[in-house]
Formats: sequence, structure tokens, C-alpha cells
Amino acid sequence: MNTAQWHPFEYALKYRLGEITLGQTRFSVLRKVFSLDQIRNCNAPHELPPLPAELDGYLLANAPNEGALSAVEREDGYISYSLKSYTRSYIDMTGDFNAYQAKFSGKTRSGINRKVRKFADHAGGLDFRCYKGPAELAEFFNLARPVSADSYQERLLDCGLPDNQDFIDDAIQAAARDEVRAFLLFAQGETVSYLYCPVDRGILQYAYLGYRPEHSKLSPGTVLQWLAMESLFAEQRFTAFDFTEGDSEHKRFFSTHQVPCTIELLLRPTLANRIKLGFHQGISAASDAAVQALDRMGLKQRIKRWIRRAA
Repeated sequence: MNTAQWHPFEYALKYRLGEITLGQTRFSVLRKVFSLDQIRNCNAPHELPPLPAELDGYLLANAPNEGALSAVEREDGYISYSLKSYTRSYIDMTGDFNAYQAKFSGKTRSGINRKVRKFADHAGGLDFRCYKGPAELAEFFNLARPVSADSYQERLLDCGLPDNQDFIDDAIQAAARDEVRAFLLFAQGETVSYLYCPVDRGILQYAYLGYRPEHSKLSPGTVLQWLAMESLFAEQRFTAFDFTEGDSEHKRFFSTHQVPCTIELLLRPTLANRIKLGFHQGISAASDAAVQALDRMGLKQRIKRWIRRAA
């Protein structure tokens, strides 16, 4: 067993009602994050490393299998709690951009190109920039952080582009090793959308995407993703673009392949842990029921847009 793949980690289990975070509780765990190669090869773990006494359990992030959102006691005594089952999407980049475009129907390609032209018409031209080197990354963060601060990704989902100096320093060091690609889209000189992608062993990782909400009708995230893929394919260096954890319409739309995955907690069977997981399961069930009811009434997307604007 390769214990080097396991690392101490503070995991925040968030109690959410739809897109609204009500609160959270924290667990100290040993975490293993599965790479895209491990997921594609279905290399699920068979052994757990010894658990230090001060830790609550384990976290298997992006494990290549499916699970239900329920707390189940395992034979080894740990409580298994699948936090999320989702389809992990990625783009196979072993071909060229023409081959990638062929995955889309002619109607879909025309729709994307129409969005690109519409954005360019509004912006007074298509100003799209790629950032690679250390000095370029420093400039990228200066231009992208104000966009992130305005984006619903940060204001509502708490997943904006980090602004702490350690993260920025690590990104600049990665750029010095040619292990990061970052992109910005501008409209009339103003930064409106960003995409940040670290590189791990030839695989690009979809880490942070955001845009100014006032430009949302121009589909800046879609336009930026499309232009970025054209630029990345042109390098002929990368084997895949990994959309990482979670599922969304954006990821499915641009991907060429999907793999079922789960994020799973394995916790000590204490009373406190059982109560925390039970409360999370109850809130999640209520949230799912509310979302399904709104969807049946045709109100889901309307309320989601209202919440994002309010944020």
C-alpha cells in the first residue's frame, strides 16, 4: 500500500439547503485524492493506512465507484458516508481541436460560434489572453481576483479564485515549472471572466472558473472555455482536461468522457459522528425534496437565478 497518497486534512461538512449554506462541522481525516488515471483504471483502495488516534477517520476524494447518500457501518467498524455521487467528466486531448469539435453536432458548433461572435460584437473585439510564466501569473491574479470577488462562485458557493499569498506563490512556482495555464477574457478593456488550470503529469485540471454576473447573458464562461480549449489543443502537449470533482451542465457539455465517482467519509463510529452525519443526511434529503418540487413547478432555474443575483 502506498501511504504517501494519504495526507492529514481538515474537512468541512457543509449543511446546505439548495445553494444556501446553513452551517458546517469539521472532521480531521486522512485524505486520498484519486487522480484521473486512477479513476479511469478503476484503482479503488483495498487497504486503509493506520489511523492516528487524534483523527476522526478517512476521506476518499473522487473514488472511482458509486455510492448512495447514507451512513452505513462497515465490517471494519467505520461508518461509511457517501457525500456525493457524481459523474466525473474529462476531455480526451490525444487528438487535435478539429477532432474535438467533431464531437459536437453542426447545430451545436454553430451555436457556440454564434456566442463567440455575439460576445466579440459586445466587447468591441475578441480580447482573449493565455498566461503561463511566473510574471504572467502575477498579472493574471491581479486582473482575475476582482472578477472572482464579484462572481456568484465566490459570493454564493465559496469557491472563488483564492487570494491568499501562499496559493499565489505556489501558482507562480508552478508556472516556473510550466505546470499551469490561466486565461482571461476581456470586454472593452475590462476583465469579465477567468479560468485557472494547474497541470499534473500532462493532465490539465479545471480548478477555477468565474465571471462578472452582469455579463452572464453573453455566456462568458462558455466563450472562455471554448477559446481556452482551442489554445490548449494547439500546444499538443496535454493528454486530458480533467473537470475534477462535481458535476454540472457546463462540464458535461464540454467533456468527451464521463466516469462515475463518489466522495466518501469513513468515520469512527462515535455517537457524535453519528449525530452529525444524521443531521447532514436529513438536511440533504429536505433540500433534494425541495429542489424536486420546484423543478416540477418550473421554478427551479428562476429561483436559482434570483439567489445568484441576490448574492
